[in-house]
Amino acid sequence: MSLATLDTSQHPSLPTASTTLFNAKSTKKLTFEQIAHHLNRSEVAAAAIFYGQAKASPEDISNLSSLLEIPKPALEEQLGGFPDRGRSVEMPPREPLIYRLYEIVQNYGYAYKAVLNEKFGDGIMSAISFSTKVEKETDEGGNDWAVITLRGKWYVLPAVVVVQG
Repeated sequence: MSLATLDTSQHPSLPTASTTLFNAKSTKKLTFEQIAHHLNRSEVAAAAIFYGQAKASPEDISNLSSLLEIPKPALEEQLGGFPDRGRSVEMPPREPLIYRLYEIVQNYGYAYKAVLNEKFGDGIMSAISFSTKVEKETDEGGNDWAVITLRGKWYVLPAVVVVQG
């Protein structure tokens, strides 16, 4: 197992906090699982704070400060703004794993939409009222499988009435 580190060549527009957080994470030799446990969040939510894709609460900032031994005022300044979601990845993505996730949506997006619409009606799955988790499964042949769960609140879209005059 290797620890996630910050590769700035893949992320040219990350916030200052990313470098601060990743350097401290590396120094402490912590995993996102360990950090998430300390924050009482999921691993993905903790990682999203590191990449500037999720807002850190005042409690998150205090907990990160104590765990990573970063002065709280520095973290408050660096994490005090609003997340800039979606800007850190160019489209289409060049990083292989991010590209494969993008490819999944390209290849199966309409199939997901059709099945979801059959089950829930016309609507959308929220990416705001949302949770996700990553799990590792190993099959009987010793092969590792990534299991990604996406859980979003379903919003039914209102019917549109067309009036002809």
